[in-house]
Parts: sequence; C-alpha cells; structure tokens
Amino acid sequence: MSRPSDLIQGTLDLLILKTLALGPRHGWAIGRRIQQISGDVLQITQGSLYPALHRLEQQGWLKSEWITTETGREAKAYALSAAGRRQLAKELDQWERLSAAIQLVVQEERA
Repeated sequence: MSRPSDLIQGTLDLLILKTLALGPRHGWAIGRRIQQISGDVLQITQGSLYPALHRLEQQGWLKSEWITTETGREAKAYALSAAGRRQLAKELDQWERLSAAIQLVVQEERA
C-alpha cells in the first residue's frame, strides 16, 4: 500500500482538490473517497490529510464550514473556492506533463 510519503511531492494537494471538485466533504470522507477511487492503493493518514487541508484552506483554495454528519457528529466540511478551481486546473496540467514525461522514461527500451 502506498503511503503519503510514497507520493510524488505535491500529489496530495492534487488528490484533495480533485476529490473536492465532486462536491463538499469532511476530512474523513475525503480520505475515504481517495482510498475508494484508488482501489485501496492510496491510504492517506490523518496526520497527512488534516495539515494539507489546513494549508490549502490558508492558501485560499478551500473554504470550510462546520456541519452535522449523518452520524450526528460535528465535522468541518471543505469545498473548493474559485481560486481552488483555478489551482486544480493548473495542478492537472502539471500532473499530465509530469506523468507523460515519466511514462516516456519508464517505457524507453533498454539499450
């Protein structure tokens, strides 16, 4: 299983922003959604997720509000801000360039 430290630097931000593009979620639901979509390959620990959410909120890419969850607990729900949507587009472009370049190197025939 991958750990956040196994991810390319900056990938966690992209995963969070992309997950929130689907709609607002609280922290646990963000981590769970990433895990589900990745087929349980990516498991983001709370120690990585919550500092990243706080940092993204301070950068103005996320907005938040306190909600009552389905289980009756209070939780902070996060959503993309307008700046967050713009940042997501930038991050997706950067990811596509990076992953294409890595793919070229990985698929290069051995000499």
